[in-house]
Amino acid sequence: MKLVHQDAGPQAGTMSGSVASAPRLTVVQLIPALQSGGAERSVLEVGRALVQAGHRSVVISAGGRMVEQLVAEGSEHITLDLGRKSLATLGRLGALRRHLQALKPDIVHARSRLPAWLGWWTLKGLKPRPHFVTTVHGFNSPGAYSAILLRGERVIVVSQTLRDYVLGHYRWLEPGRVRVIPRGIDPVDFPYGHRPDEAWKQAFFAEYPALGGAPLLTLPGRGTRLKGHHDAIELLANLKRRGIDARLLLLGVIEAGREAYVEELRALIRERGVEAQVVLTPPRSDVRDVYAISSLILQLSNKPESFGRTVIEALSLCRPVLGYAHGGVGELLAELYPAGRVPLGDGERLVERAAELLRVAPPIPMLHAYRLEDMQQAVLALYGDVAAG
Repeated sequence: MKLVHQDAGPQAGTMSGSVASAPRLTVVQLIPALQSGGAERSVLEVGRALVQAGHRSVVISAGGRMVEQLVAEGSEHITLDLGRKSLATLGRLGALRRHLQALKPDIVHARSRLPAWLGWWTLKGLKPRPHFVTTVHGFNSPGAYSAILLRGERVIVVSQTLRDYVLGHYRWLEPGRVRVIPRGIDPVDFPYGHRPDEAWKQAFFAEYPALGGAPLLTLPGRGTRLKGHHDAIELLANLKRRGIDARLLLLGVIEAGREAYVEELRALIRERGVEAQVVLTPPRSDVRDVYAISSLILQLSNKPESFGRTVIEALSLCRPVLGYAHGGVGELLAELYPAGRVPLGDGERLVERAAELLRVAPPIPMLHAYRLEDMQQAVLALYGDVAAG
């Protein structure tokens, strides 16, 4: 068990709109690890907002590559593995109790099921008992194990679609305890109309020469069949059959442990005769520039996403998005870019809409919602309400 702390320093100011006179809170977030992912990114974003507003932010997890950034931004981190599905994890209840007794948090915020169970059991023996807040980040299988995430005094969900899902499966859940707080992006990171400089473009196309010379379709997503890579390959092949020249980038699909899946994709690419038009890459840190040179960003997950941050990132850059009309992605497209919605699994409509958007995409207005600051302020306001009782 390891405690890491770094003071916020003079650079940590007060967030716009925060109430300077509000009491200082200690908030502990529980999550399995801080390696990667949307929930993990939200932990950092909320921790940063807490510190900037003058509160104390502590995260308990098994650690990971994001801890360094978390601590640099002023939060504390306690290394304790609460996410491993093993009987040994129950042995960490005592350590968690000791940490919480020492921290005396006002709020414990659980963001995953097993840490939520451990936190729930631990809080029962604490006096004074901290307030318990939870976030449902995805479409967890309904049942007793997942129900712990609905036991918070406030339950945060990241989309209206996810709110409907949990209220539909847990009829005992009071709607008033559920708060829709969408994720957000920083417009500074994804500025409207951004174009990468010539040096970046030259380096990118030198690395991937197959992507030059035609409109680029980009599907970002890790190496799992849930992300719709097969549908993207079929889309490219169908466009080719219609005489429409295009390129496809499967961004982030190459990962350790996913070699068999990548080879399956390569076999389909060869079978469809589009080897010269498709590139597969590992995850990249310059996704903003990749999106900016893309003619279409694809979101073809065959299982509903709880939110769909890719949609917001692309539209913030003024890049059109083509995606399936279900889950959080469908919700966002219906609100922000209806021209990009197609029925789930409808390959014919998908290629027709892709051809239309490649020919003339409807204008994309500047995004004024789904900002990172909106999410941070909403979560901090919720903490304040809960702490006030």
